[in-house]
Amino acid sequence: MTIRQVNFVSREHAESLAGSSSTAVISITDPGTPDANLCAEFKDVLRLSFYDAQPADEYLPAPLPGMFDHLMARRIGNFVHELRNDPDDISVMVHCEYGVSRSAAVALFVEAYAEAPLAAREFAYDANQWVVDRLLHQYPDLQIEIPPVNAAHDRRTHQRAD
Repeated sequence: MTIRQVNFVSREHAESLAGSSSTAVISITDPGTPDANLCAEFKDVLRLSFYDAQPADEYLPAPLPGMFDHLMARRIGNFVHELRNDPDDISVMVHCEYGVSRSAAVALFVEAYAEAPLAAREFAYDANQWVVDRLLHQYPDLQIEIPPVNAAHDRRTHQRAD
């Protein structure tokens, strides 16, 4: 199977979508908040709960309550691996509360792991570096490149070809 596309969105947008048997979801919420209210028609859903934060000192004892850690990184990797073993083509949608930092980091990982195109990749410039680093620690053979801020600006200022 091929993961044909990856995208990242806000929780509000994810909750507004009709489900699809050809779309899997990685749902990221804040600790202590209810699960996202996603359509039951989505193929598979991996639910994670962690803060959009980075520890002030990376040498603090881990795991810190509410922080993204190596166990969550492994769960994401296992989830994507299983999706790749499915006989059908699939898209992967990653959401977090605002669709900016955590979801962008995880979507960049899925892009690299599955070698799938990431829609609107240039807007992933605010990807949470802690999340990216923990994923790379679990999967050191991957390369995850966070796009520069000006990549999104360039897209917004270029005129479309008709």
